[in-house]
Amino acid sequence: MSCTNIEFLRQLFDIAVSAADPMKVVPAALPEKPCGRVVVIGAGKASARMAEAVESVWGPCEGLVITRYGYARPAKGIEIVEAAHPVSDEAGLLATKRILQMLENLGEGDFVLSLISGGGSALFCAPAGNMTLADKQQVHQALLKSGAPIAQMNVVRKHISRVKGGQLAAAAYPAPMLNLLISDVPGDNPADIASGPTVGESSTQSDVQNIIAAYDLNLPLTAKEVLSGKSSVIAPGDPMLSKTTNVIVAAPSASLAKAREHATKCGFDVQILGDAIEGEAREEATRQVELARKIQGTLTPDDRPVLLLSGGECTVSNWGGGVGGPNAEFALAAAIALKSQPGIYLLACDTDGVDGAAEVAGAWVSPDTLALAASKNIDPDLALKNSDSHGFFEKIDAQIITGPTLTNVNDFRAILISPLA
Repeated sequence: MSCTNIEFLRQLFDIAVSAADPMKVVPAALPEKPCGRVVVIGAGKASARMAEAVESVWGPCEGLVITRYGYARPAKGIEIVEAAHPVSDEAGLLATKRILQMLENLGEGDFVLSLISGGGSALFCAPAGNMTLADKQQVHQALLKSGAPIAQMNVVRKHISRVKGGQLAAAAYPAPMLNLLISDVPGDNPADIASGPTVGESSTQSDVQNIIAAYDLNLPLTAKEVLSGKSSVIAPGDPMLSKTTNVIVAAPSASLAKAREHATKCGFDVQILGDAIEGEAREEATRQVELARKIQGTLTPDDRPVLLLSGGECTVSNWGGGVGGPNAEFALAAAIALKSQPGIYLLACDTDGVDGAAEVAGAWVSPDTLALAASKNIDPDLALKNSDSHGFFEKIDAQIITGPTLTNVNDFRAILISPLA
């Protein structure tokens, strides 16, 4: 193992995360604090840090934001509530109810600042119709196991919610609302970030039924009843959205650009494969390894090393009972495909510090990974079959553990390719 190469990749990951720090990106997007009543609301893994950034500029504010357990930050006036992610809990349910109550009876002279980031879909919890919290949890579990792309999962979430799909903005109308977003979704569509609580939704109940059929989702009866009736999502162009402005303040592309800038200064030829890559993690790993091998085969000893960067949101469809996540699975599948190829190193992490449901950001791979596993009698193919990528990398001490990063611009993958002597 070359610690120098792994440490460099970890440095790039830290740079990518730092580029999306709300304390850096939120203040620049804030107008002067409006006169009159100002209410600050929000939800997401970065929302508490965003609230902290707001109060660093505006001073103490009235409001409430919901963040993941362990992601709270000190606030001067804004209340920070912690709740469960990725499956909603009662804390999120009660906090969402309180946010909706705060928006009641606001007028044109009031102002709402909304702070939204990835994770908001689970943290904003207001089931529609007769759905209970348990029903909502069942839907979320089904979606998480389905392997569906995030955009399609969010379509379902919107139509069984009283807050998503533009309904949060509608609740604040006629008060003007500025919604600041940190994007964790491929394509950076505001309608997909936290299921678009301030953005109009054009999908229909028929679209939802098609998704349910495509992924064979097993939904509770109450959810089926909601989806058989008239949806409460707000259509694009509805007057109740006319007072809302949506601004993306951080996105995967900017984080990748910062990492590229640093690597270029360090003498690498950098290729960004994309900031919106989706699909099965193990399949994407095989594709990128093939590309890395091909590139290495063209390099001469005098050429500069090459760095491949990518972002997006890969998925794991077939869970085998182990503990894993898309980034660790990408790394494990890549290690197997590399077959200890000299000169190629990689890192795959989630920028929020949580890969799948584990408190692990991701993992790294070197030419020594498979040999180290073999020395400990660990079978990488069996670990991949069992979706136990976190277990695999934990046993060989190759996990990346950051704790809460207080932001979320999704996956970060880096492959370092050195010329062979």
